Amino acid sequence: MQETIAAISTSRSPGGIGIVRLSGEDAIKIASSLFRSKENLADPSNDRKLLYGHFEKKGETIDEVLAVAFHEPNSYTRENMVEIQCHGGPVVLDRILEAFLSSGAEPAEPGEFTRRAFLNGRMDLTQAEAVMDIIDAQSIEAQKQGMNQLEGSLSLVVEEYRQKIVEMLSLIVANIDFPTDEVDDANYPLLLKQGTELLERLERLRESSKRGKIIRDGIKTVIVGKPNVGKSSLLNRLLRENRVIVTDVPGTTRDIIEEFVRLDGATLRIQDTAGIRETDDIVEKIGIEKALESIDEADLVLAVFDQSQPLIEDDYKIIEKIQGKQSIVLLNKEDLPKAFEEKELEEKFPKNRVLSVSMLEEDATTVLEDEIKKMFLSGDIKQTQDAVLTNMRHKIHLDKAISSLESAIDELNMGTPLDCVEVDLNDSYTQLGYITGMTVDDEILDAIFSKFCIGK
Repeated sequence: MQETIAAISTSRSPGGIGIVRLSGEDAIKIASSLFRSKENLADPSNDRKLLYGHFEKKGETIDEVLAVAFHEPNSYTRENMVEIQCHGGPVVLDRILEAFLSSGAEPAEPGEFTRRAFLNGRMDLTQAEAVMDIIDAQSIEAQKQGMNQLEGSLSLVVEEYRQKIVEMLSLIVANIDFPTDEVDDANYPLLLKQGTELLERLERLRESSKRGKIIRDGIKTVIVGKPNVGKSSLLNRLLRENRVIVTDVPGTTRDIIEEFVRLDGATLRIQDTAGIRETDDIVEKIGIEKALESIDEADLVLAVFDQSQPLIEDDYKIIEKIQGKQSIVLLNKEDLPKAFEEKELEEKFPKNRVLSVSMLEEDATTVLEDEIKKMFLSGDIKQTQDAVLTNMRHKIHLDKAISSLESAIDELNMGTPLDCVEVDLNDSYTQLGYITGMTVDDEILDAIFSKFCIGK
């Protein structure tokens, strides 16, 4: 029997409502001893009903509350559970939690409620991880994708692929149990056909991880350019506030500044970097090195140039550095006389990705935002109802499953004995099982649920 656990499930910051929850065999018994109401919290007829009353300890009323009991298995954890909704002050929450602990409950570990939901079969591992994805979502698309995964979109697909491998293994077992040349000859082309079709589907799922990364983590966007070309002004315009210091002094921005900008369904994880130029300042040099490194890791580069000044060597270094990257070129200060023509850069970048703007204008980023939407929200990155890989753990195991399946296909092509093929297919099956938690160990669970907040 697992002990009864308790935790605060809402923020400890002052708020209108706070929630303290219990889970375990004695959850309803402990809560009933502290909850005073005209209704009996422990009565099965009140299961999942919100009851009004007062939370008391040793005759002292701590708060006016609402309580709801969930009798097993009709709860989030499939154990007896109680949630107390109280006023959202940290002192009230702490006193209610302390009362539960002093009445026999144990403090919950991070993610322990969801871990119990997984261990008790209410959800698989991808669904458990989706809970955290929903909590951490920085965009509508990320929230929607987390909800799709919570509802089992990925689980169903992975289980379907596992069953395809089971079908292949059943043919191999039949061949081993009833070895004849006729069965053997018939199985090789059939297994090859099944394996090749499954490999194509697994590779399509792996390809979705590119879309999934952007949905979950946002579009990693880097603003680059020489000093004083308008990089910080651009970030301020995108944020709709004066977040970054803007001066005429070169080198004002020395480190990477990261902010989140919500753009319709997606989120830009946008970084303002140090101005790229030759300098003897050691601190500024470090900032410039970080700026150059960030270009390599970016999903999108916003390269800013001052069109009132001729292009110089530092500009051409930036142009060379961003070749081949998803990038948009911004020619700032269009309100001033031009020192070079747009066509100089349009020869190196798509014409629609070279935009002439003035950061002095209120709507300076409108055209830029429209172009970003075209690049990232109108194509494959748009969230769909299909299964999408958003978790690096999932991709790692999918990569291993694909590798083992490729080995099995190679062996089939070479006519290798089927018992050798069986080993690789079993490994592919096992790796897919790691994604959903059908194959799992405590070390993996500890690593996953340690990232959860306490109370979830």
